[in-house]
Amino acid sequence: MVAAASRNSASKHPAHHHGNPDVVRWDKKMSNNCAAALLVYTMMQIYFVLGMIETQGVSIAPYFGLIVLVAIIIPFCRNFEKRWQTMSSSGLSHQSIAAKFRMDQLLLWSLTLGLPFVFCALIKAAGTLF
Repeated sequence: MVAAASRNSASKHPAHHHGNPDVVRWDKKMSNNCAAALLVYTMMQIYFVLGMIETQGVSIAPYFGLIVLVAIIIPFCRNFEKRWQTMSSSGLSHQSIAAKFRMDQLLLWSLTLGLPFVFCALIKAAGTLF
């Protein structure tokens, strides 16, 4: 059964089916980055934001903000994945695709690692105003 699933998977991806291990699956690499970024982002949001909320005794509003921010990042990651599903067939050179991938990867991880701190700063700023 596993062998049949493997054959089916290989037939969907002809580059790997023909034994060409040098072909990079950019879409799969970006999908893996997005999945990891979503996990890291969500864990950071929970750890930092909930930790800050508990220590400051802030209202329930930041909890809703937390939910909204996690909900917003999911379509953003999905757009990255969709872009990379068609990038391999764009006719660009391997180096051009690699450079675009690195830029998207840098943007994705910058947002992943930065947004939780931006949200915490906004909560703190709102807490001083009200």
